[in-house]
Amino acid sequence: MNSTNKALGLTVAGILAAGISVGANAVPEQPTQWEKCAGIAKAGANDCGALDGSHGCAGQAKSDNLPNEWVYVPAGTCEKITGGVVKAVKPAKS
Repeated sequence: MNSTNKALGLTVAGILAAGISVGANAVPEQPTQWEKCAGIAKAGANDCGALDGSHGCAGQAKSDNLPNEWVYVPAGTCEKITGGVVKAVKPAKS
């Protein structure tokens, strides 16, 4: 193997090693609690039935940011989102 191939091999190995170590550190911790956050769901992207009982299924929000449509977000997140209102908190599954 000539020196050019060795240098290329070491470069590729270094890039792969760096990518693996960065990927491992980029994974956030899993939430221990979730909040039911109303007022931030996008049209067709709500998590479950409307708070006012107008429908009982996910994906039926008619438009963005309706006050009765909600999505689950990690605890502590909802109030940081403009228009978000915490309606309930539940523990995460372990």
